[in-house]
Amino acid sequence: MQAPEFSSSAPSLEPRRFPCTQCGASLEFAPGTDTLRCEHCGHQNQITRSTTRILEEDFRQMLKASASSTPTQEEIAMDCVSCGASYRFDAATHAGQCPFCGAPVVAKTRQHRQLPVQALLPFQVKREQAWTLFQNWLSGLWFAPNRLQNYARNESRLAGMYVPYWTYDAATTTTYQGERGDNYTVQERYLALENGQQVERIQTIIKVRWTPVTGQVSRFFDDVLVLASRSLPPTVTQQLEPWDLANLVPYQEDYLSGFQSQMYQVDLEHGFKYAQARMAATIQQDIAHDIGGDHQRINGLDTRYGEIRYKHVLLPIWLSAFRFRDKTYRFVVNGRTGEVQGERPYSPFKIALAILLAILLLGGSLVLWQYFSASQSWSLPQAGMRYGLTPSIPSKILGVTQLPVACKVD
Repeated sequence: MQAPEFSSSAPSLEPRRFPCTQCGASLEFAPGTDTLRCEHCGHQNQITRSTTRILEEDFRQMLKASASSTPTQEEIAMDCVSCGASYRFDAATHAGQCPFCGAPVVAKTRQHRQLPVQALLPFQVKREQAWTLFQNWLSGLWFAPNRLQNYARNESRLAGMYVPYWTYDAATTTTYQGERGDNYTVQERYLALENGQQVERIQTIIKVRWTPVTGQVSRFFDDVLVLASRSLPPTVTQQLEPWDLANLVPYQEDYLSGFQSQMYQVDLEHGFKYAQARMAATIQQDIAHDIGGDHQRINGLDTRYGEIRYKHVLLPIWLSAFRFRDKTYRFVVNGRTGEVQGERPYSPFKIALAILLAILLLGGSLVLWQYFSASQSWSLPQAGMRYGLTPSIPSKILGVTQLPVACKVD
């Protein structure tokens, strides 16, 4: 099998343009369609989808090929010195704000090593839809600073970005050593104190009998997804899953027209280490099921990975970054499903105000309770007088001085 090659040349330093045949303006991919659309005259060009098969490349063969050669590609890219993101852009853009952290960036030419993209998922969610979903998500955030609300009013803050991912396939075989725990019950006598006397009682105790076990489990993993970007927090991007990877299409630049695409920061070899970590949780579940019993202990395991193959794919997200108090907060919208996730800042002023209002509300409730309690205590003596009863009322409550009364009995 011929070794896969690095992307080592480009026809031009500038990103490819798709001019409108009617007016000459740049065509942009219209999300949810297979067309390129001109924003000036409305003309549309149909994208002829590639019939190339999406092949998964041999992982180990690629590592050997990359170790024995130093291919480079010269290309204009946006490099952010703040967060380290590097991404391609449309032909008309040469400066702006980094969509990953909000810092200013300038385009420059550099050399880099990049494996070719094999497939992508085209955008389905339009910018207007993503912005509405983003607004709805923000409206549900308590104690968000007003600056965030003002920032989100500008729809242009939302950038369409194709983010790099690796997918890995692997056939795993794991040998393990562990213990199987089986529950059993015993009857135990004990003394209890009842009605001041000691009595003997019997209780049922559940105990565990542990037995050493060894075994082997096998599993084939298909399309284990690993984010190849360090500019986005995995805790946020993992919540955008699942992705409909069954709908991947062969890579074509047509789908990138009008959008940006990030270059990967996590290389192929390191990406597989993250994939192994994701596989490990499933393998441990398989071992626990294989051990059986009521409880399981895994004391050691050894996993062999075979038939490792990979794909370099691009997945679509709408992205925005907001800086607040020298910290960057990122918001992302799944460009296929519309799922919104993100990091959110809190306003200390709003939190302090909420605490103050809560204290005032609690204090007001306490005052009202005392007022009504006092009113009830006054209403009882008055009701007694109405029915001819003479209650004994302390002189301090009546506000008068009680004088001694001499009574003469005839």
